[in-house]
Amino acid sequence: MNMSAFNGSKSNLTQSPFLVDRDAPVKTLLCVTTCVIFLYVNGVMIFTLRKKTVFQETSRYILFGHMLWVDTLNLFMSVVLFVCAVSRLFILKNVCIILLAAAQSLYQVAVLNLALMSLERYVAICIPLRHAEITSYRRTNMAIGVIWMIGLIQCLSEIIIFYSIDTTNTVMNLFCSRTTLFRLQIYKKLEIAFTCVFFVVVTFVIIFTYASIAAVAKTASCDKMSAKKANKTVLLHLIQLCLCAASILVGVIQEVIYVYTDYMTSLHVMYICFVVFMIFPKCLSSLIYGMRDQAFSSLFKYYFTFGFKKQNRCNTAIGGGKIDTN
Repeated sequence: MNMSAFNGSKSNLTQSPFLVDRDAPVKTLLCVTTCVIFLYVNGVMIFTLRKKTVFQETSRYILFGHMLWVDTLNLFMSVVLFVCAVSRLFILKNVCIILLAAAQSLYQVAVLNLALMSLERYVAICIPLRHAEITSYRRTNMAIGVIWMIGLIQCLSEIIIFYSIDTTNTVMNLFCSRTTLFRLQIYKKLEIAFTCVFFVVVTFVIIFTYASIAAVAKTASCDKMSAKKANKTVLLHLIQLCLCAASILVGVIQEVIYVYTDYMTSLHVMYICFVVFMIFPKCLSSLIYGMRDQAFSSLFKYYFTFGFKKQNRCNTAIGGGKIDTN
């Protein structure tokens, strides 16, 4: 989710220096506490993926691990920007642009990763004989590298424009948000263009893979159970994409509310939106994705409970054919 859309609606936000939100410490504490819990959950899932060789070599688990890393960093960056917004901290422009660029690139990589995971399921079901070849360890990591290069295009473009065309004072302190930092119209055009292209492409990929897997599932030669699970996985990716899209709409709604209400009301809306549309959906979707896999969920529960819950060795055996790869 692009938290930078939340942490500032209008440039005149800084014109009321004596306006203080008395509930800011409580909001910050609740937000940070909730995020720490989910960061712990994500951390345990990442740790679990490092404990089995099959998790480190199988394309599906590699992409899942990549999603966890991106979501974890995205959540951390979002918390930093949210705390800055609630506390109304003034940040050096050079630092602010780094924070916003990191948040934007993580957001876009997360969206692109959904398409990559859907394509992996498409290959597994629709081209099973070439699945191992197409989704090899080397090619999977190359694909991750490609989406990172694509995801960095916008933020690098904005940084180049900022230091070459934008004449604003780069050492000035300001309220860190895209609205206050990127004032030129070209920034808005870049953001709209990249957002539209990414969402159109990723939506097309997810719908295409879902329809293809559904069509293959109807044939007699297909493992219908595996196809059904793969279709549910792709559907989950579509829901995740919708949540990413919702973050953009919420940013617009929050800006409109700020125009027609006061700063305090806008801040309350921002807090509710951050919790509802950022923390819970983003973290729960990763948790649900992991719990659907019997091999991973069994091992995850073992580490999550510090070893108090015994492993189901039938489901975690690497070579026993019990690992669910759908």
